[in-house]
Amino acid sequence: MEIPLPSIPGKRYFTIGEVAELCAVKPHVLRYWEQEFAQLKPAKRRGNRRYYQQHEVVMIRRIRELLYDKGFTIQGARSRIQEWVAAERQSRRPQLSTEPAANAGYGDTLAAQAWNLSLDQPQGVAQLRSELVRIRDLLDPDL
Repeated sequence: MEIPLPSIPGKRYFTIGEVAELCAVKPHVLRYWEQEFAQLKPAKRRGNRRYYQQHEVVMIRRIRELLYDKGFTIQGARSRIQEWVAAERQSRRPQLSTEPAANAGYGDTLAAQAWNLSLDQPQGVAQLRSELVRIRDLLDPDL
């Protein structure tokens, strides 16, 4: 029997009590799940108070669904969550061309695709290199 959960408000941080209400679980269960699921890492502030972000509330609802509604074990839910996270990362990763551009390494090709540059044209390569040097200098000015 699924309990209808309230909608998640559009705020940045939620206390453990708010998350407990939004996800229909007790606060001690949330603290236990933090130990079992590596994806749950709420920010801790004054007095070790936990503050969850919206994506963590969504993750807790997924965990709750797997454990309570679908009957998964903790280990099974952990595996399923890891699969979801990996699939989500893969879907966000830019797709690389199967044919590498001439005179370009893997990193150059990826960066060029991210900035919509053509490595087939000299100005595209020069523009990409200058942008990468600028970023490198921002990260480590001693180089």
